[in-house]
Amino acid sequence: MVTVAALIAAGRPEQITFHLDRAMDNGLTQAEAGAILSHPAFHAGWPRVLSALPVAKAVFESRNRERPRDCRSGP
Repeated sequence: MVTVAALIAAGRPEQITFHLDRAMDNGLTQAEAGAILSHPAFHAGWPRVLSALPVAKAVFESRNRERPRDCRSGP
């Protein structure tokens, strides 16, 4: 979570995909990821977060395609 927030604050969206995907592999939920995306906006500025949003959306969509529909609610 800290790495993803730091990458957003540093304006490095190209590195967010890997770290966000790994964080979600280790239990980070999409709702928690959303909080990580919004919090840096107040400290690093909205333009940095707006650059990260399409990257996060792509990660969420790819993860949803990979998991069967009936497994999404499981642990």
